[in-house]
Amino acid sequence: MRKKFEDILASYIDALHPIIYINHFDFKVIDETLDKVAQGSKIIEFNNALGAIDFYTKSPTFECDLETFLKLSMDDGFENEIFIVLKDIHESLNNPKVIALLKRIAEYNLYRDDYYATIFIVSSKTIIPFEIENYITVFDTPLPNNAEIMRIIEEFEEDLNIVVEQDVKNEIALSFKGLNEFQIKQILNLAYQDGGYIDAEDKLLILKEKEQFIKKTGMLEIVNFDETIDDIGGLENLKEWLKKKAKVFSNLDKAIKFGVDIPKGIMIIGMPGCGKSLTAKATASLFKIPLVRLDVGRLLGKYVGESEDNMRKALKLSEAISPCVLWIDEIEKAFAGVGGNGGGSDVTTRLFGHFLTWMQEKENTVFIVATANDISKMPAEFLRKGRFDELFFVDLPNGEERRKILEIHLKKRGKWTKDIDTIALIKETEGFNGADLEAVIKDTIENAFINGQQTVTTADLQKSIKDTKSISSTLKEKISQIKDTISKIDIKPASKADTK
Repeated sequence: MRKKFEDILASYIDALHPIIYINHFDFKVIDETLDKVAQGSKIIEFNNALGAIDFYTKSPTFECDLETFLKLSMDDGFENEIFIVLKDIHESLNNPKVIALLKRIAEYNLYRDDYYATIFIVSSKTIIPFEIENYITVFDTPLPNNAEIMRIIEEFEEDLNIVVEQDVKNEIALSFKGLNEFQIKQILNLAYQDGGYIDAEDKLLILKEKEQFIKKTGMLEIVNFDETIDDIGGLENLKEWLKKKAKVFSNLDKAIKFGVDIPKGIMIIGMPGCGKSLTAKATASLFKIPLVRLDVGRLLGKYVGESEDNMRKALKLSEAISPCVLWIDEIEKAFAGVGGNGGGSDVTTRLFGHFLTWMQEKENTVFIVATANDISKMPAEFLRKGRFDELFFVDLPNGEERRKILEIHLKKRGKWTKDIDTIALIKETEGFNGADLEAVIKDTIENAFINGQQTVTTADLQKSIKDTKSISSTLKEKISQIKDTISKIDIKPASKADTK
């Protein structure tokens, strides 16, 4: 891992990239890498708290602000080939004088044959002023692959003189995917301190630690839920497909060795209130992995490149906590304006492009569940094969599905009896969605409580049905538009044909 990291960084320096922005929290790792690629070049360092410091000893040499440091050190590039290392200076990148000095050093490096200076901005936050955007190369430090994770685990075994079973190593190596070396070692130490050994149960510990990463960033939201696949009334085609993928996720290590591709995800398109969000929760329950929600609106920033950097971080974070279900609700709203003109549309288009590339190239165990109501304005490339494993259309529930949904909600509230004739209610609930049917049950039970009843009857339900306006009547035009769009694309129905 480190060799590849060093080679890429060295190639940037050789190609005269004047400002290299390294987004990383572990300065020790970056210092070791810079020391190796320097090959005799002088390294000078600025620390946001201490001013100028010795790169090797970290002792302060003189106290100053960033502007003064750059003025004093910029001419060093005429005498020596230098690396100028600037730590945690993102808050100073709104200072016009600092920007001007950085730009001057960058231009000297590019256009003067007698000047050699490369600036390294090392920070856990990426802020890029538009004045020097074209001079900056953002360098993403690569994460360990599976072989490198195994090496870290094996070195840990040797250091502590313990033996970890090979099957356990294979399982936890998959769980560690997406974490950096520092994080992996931290969790291994924690697992060892907890029991004095490493076993398969430590996968739960890894998961808990990964949840901490989410809470700290605020970019993703952990969704707690109680719903299971049995809470979905109908959608049998979709449920059968998910159950097959669950077998792969529950035996990931063996499936990968057998040659099975890691499932990428699904897109669920269809009517509002028909179980798309419920399916996202049920998927995580079925796969026995955490559910995290990505809100693209949270990622938008005010600086050039900040939104894209937030997107990169959010996707990296989802990889770090994988295996997980990444839920993007109403994805058509998240990427509204793609391909349009203007600043906001440009940012959205770049975010969309980055997300598409990540989806196409990802080899991690992040399973995407994207839900959408109206995809008429979504770019066609988003829906082509290869992005998702499958696309499903969720229509308004058919008669048999409406019966099951009514029974599920009655049973959940302890009010189901064999005297209730749900078959008689099928025709009366034509055009109702799942949310409408749940509302009918809630209203019926509330009225029964107010009236002092111990049970609810078919007649009670029929009265609530008459008092409920279905989605088909309130959103008639919108539903017609959704069905028209769906008819033009190749998409699987989530439900089986109605038998009632």
